[in-house]
Amino acid sequence: MWRDQKRKARAQYGGGHTREEETMFTIHKETFEWGGRELTLETGKIARQADGSVLATYGETVVLATVVGAANPKEGVDFFPLTVNYQERYYAAGKIPGGYFKRERGATERETLISRLIDRPIRPLFADGYRNETLVVAQVLSHDLENDPDVVAMIAVSAALTISGLPFKGPIGAARVGYIDGEYKLNPPIEDMPNSKLELVVAGTRDAVMMVESEAQELSEDVMLGAVMFGHQQMQTAIDAIIRLAEKAAKAPRTVPEDVHAPMRAKLKAAASADLAKAFQLPIKFERRDALSAVKKKFAAEFVGEGEGKVPATVYGGLLHDVEADVMRNAVLDTKKRVDGRDLTTVRPIVAEVGILPRTHGSALFTRGETQALVVCTLGTAEDEQFVDSLEGTGKQTFMLHYNFPPYSVGETGRMGAPGRREIGHGKLAWRAIHPMLPKKDEFPYTIRVVSEITESNGSSSMASVCGTSLALMDAGVPLKRPTAGIAMGLILEGDRHVVLSDILGDEDHLGDMDFKVAGTEEGITSLQMDIKISGINEGIMKTALEQAKGGRLHILGEMNKALTGARAELGEHAPRIEQIKIPTDKIRDVIGTGGKVIREIVEKTGAKINVEDDGTVKVASSDHEAIKAAIKWIRGLTAEPEIGQIYDGKIVKVMDFGAFVNFFGPKDGLVHVSELASSRVANPKDVVKEGQAVKVKLLGFDDRGKVRLSMKQVDQTTGEDIGKKPAGDAPQA
Repeated sequence: MWRDQKRKARAQYGGGHTREEETMFTIHKETFEWGGRELTLETGKIARQADGSVLATYGETVVLATVVGAANPKEGVDFFPLTVNYQERYYAAGKIPGGYFKRERGATERETLISRLIDRPIRPLFADGYRNETLVVAQVLSHDLENDPDVVAMIAVSAALTISGLPFKGPIGAARVGYIDGEYKLNPPIEDMPNSKLELVVAGTRDAVMMVESEAQELSEDVMLGAVMFGHQQMQTAIDAIIRLAEKAAKAPRTVPEDVHAPMRAKLKAAASADLAKAFQLPIKFERRDALSAVKKKFAAEFVGEGEGKVPATVYGGLLHDVEADVMRNAVLDTKKRVDGRDLTTVRPIVAEVGILPRTHGSALFTRGETQALVVCTLGTAEDEQFVDSLEGTGKQTFMLHYNFPPYSVGETGRMGAPGRREIGHGKLAWRAIHPMLPKKDEFPYTIRVVSEITESNGSSSMASVCGTSLALMDAGVPLKRPTAGIAMGLILEGDRHVVLSDILGDEDHLGDMDFKVAGTEEGITSLQMDIKISGINEGIMKTALEQAKGGRLHILGEMNKALTGARAELGEHAPRIEQIKIPTDKIRDVIGTGGKVIREIVEKTGAKINVEDDGTVKVASSDHEAIKAAIKWIRGLTAEPEIGQIYDGKIVKVMDFGAFVNFFGPKDGLVHVSELASSRVANPKDVVKEGQAVKVKLLGFDDRGKVRLSMKQVDQTTGEDIGKKPAGDAPQA
């Protein structure tokens, strides 16, 4: 109705509709079956003032993706200013955020990681020379706790970009791939993922793969490659649907300014190529950096300024970068020799050291060429577990891996503050590589925190973090299934010529076409991450990269074995000891006590930390083994049931005319009848025992009312020996 009113108003007051106006006020939908559920893409109803807006619905998971590009290029930048924000609204799962303010605050780690996941495949597909500030927002509006919103968000963003009119060379598709019972599964429900040996997210165009992110349980190169290609094949259905939606709803494409600096780039190339080639022959990073800086300064005097034959400094920087890339890339393609003199497959020299910090629980220093990671492992108790609040609910994380990249690691100054998106992303990649190799919680009941401090960087510090983490964990005594190592592969692709590079340098990463990171053990791959700066790569290049990475990974593992081949048999001197026992769930309240009174008393008197879980698992931690023993004995006394015929230490708590009450088993009391106080006849119990006296008693059984019957006369009060079966005359007097 409102559209009819809008048309009548326009007809009355003049003015017709352009094609874009008609498109703006029309709702378009595309629905298709994908992974056993329907996915619907809808535009024209919500957020119509954005350049592109798509509502994606998968099951009952709903994501709104919007795209806005500034009308004019951003002045003074030589890069594409793209920002991607993925946001999860707690109302999507019917929840109210925790905390004092009761509203969503800064981005969570998960939101940051998914923002990067969306950014990585779309950024390379914007037209060269496009410098308009662009904002992409994906908001989760509804979550059915079955279909993960991340892949839905990627499809929605791709659709919004495709219809926006921005110079985006898409669309892309995306898919989550599981590996369950030897078969690939498309977009498995969240509840099925614990049964999968693989969680892989892949994104790409119709013809090529753009991005891969995964965690695997030691799968082979063939299985991993098969998963990537399965996901690429399955995403074609989504790409087709986006194209159909764009045919009905796409806005007119924007024009991208022509490359007016091509003649200047050619002149700069002719002038500076020889000097740049000499600089790229220097194998040491800081020497090469200084030489490149000198070249830049030398030719800035000729090319930077105002007037004919001159360009602004920002433009000059971009042109020189293009020339640097051309010189370095063609040198490698022509000679098959790298910037530092290596061939295509050789890994830089490696030095692995462990136990280098005296007071930490585990430490390692991993150095590969000019990349170095100082990695420290700290073991904690259940009190140190990290609570993670998400749409699925609040959970606990017992393994944390934090990655820090200070400016000094690359010889620069700069601010040091909260971790950025890059630090969070690199830390999570290393986490995925190590996580499948950790022992189960019931086998190793510790909370584990690893910190990787990058002290030097010249390529692939995230993979150095994987190697260092594996060594630090083993140094701390964490029983990893197998040591884990990682390697970063690169690619240079020019027309029909290409080379795959093992263990890439920073320059090869910066000026190359691919960052392909593979981590794993001798048995298989545990993590795979791929980012592409071009319009994608094919199956053949990925297969070559995987095979080359396997050789490099096995070599690195061999070098790591020179420092440590497995976990130490004992925990470090300063690490806490944790022992765990199981108690009946109906005894938990006996250990906790009213208002926590009992457990506080145990902690105060023994000095041990105690954590009681809902399933009856009790973890007792202390650096003092005697404190653990005392706490466990106390807890067993509170929860175990006394056994008939067993002898226990006790204390007289009350003396009556008919006998004495003895506290003998935690809070349990029992009666020693006057006839069981001594081997001879006792006229008055007060003649034999007194309150507060320590005695030894034998459990005889329970009467018809469940009362406990004890005996002192059947126990040698000095030695604790059971004399109940001996002749009465042989028993000593109490």
